[in-house]
Amino acid sequence: MGNLTNNVVVFITVPNEEEASKIAKTLVEERLAGCVNIIKNMRSIYSWQGKIHDEPEVLLIAKTQSRLFDNISKRVKELHTYTVPEIIGVPIVEGSYDYLKWLKEVTG
Repeated sequence: MGNLTNNVVVFITVPNEEEASKIAKTLVEERLAGCVNIIKNMRSIYSWQGKIHDEPEVLLIAKTQSRLFDNISKRVKELHTYTVPEIIGVPIVEGSYDYLKWLKEVTG
C-alpha cells in the first residue's frame, strides 16, 4: 500500500447519463480528475424545497488531488443542471502506491 497524501474521491450526482458523461469527460480532459466512474441506475430519496423527492440519478466518482477540489466544484457547478449539485470530497487514506503516483501525474 502506498500513502501519497492529499488525494480525494469526489462524489457527484447528476440527473442522467448524458450529463454524467459530459461532466466526467470535462474533468478528465481538463486534468481536474485522473479517472471518473459513472454508475447509472441509482435511486435517490432527498428533501428539496420542503418536499421529499424519489428520483433516478447517476453517480460520478472522481479521483483527484485534494488541492483541485475547489476547481472541480466550480467546474461542476458551471456544467450541472441542478441549482445545488452534490459535490462531496472524501479523503483517500490509503491506496496502491502505483495508482496514487499515476493519479498525481495525470492531474493538475
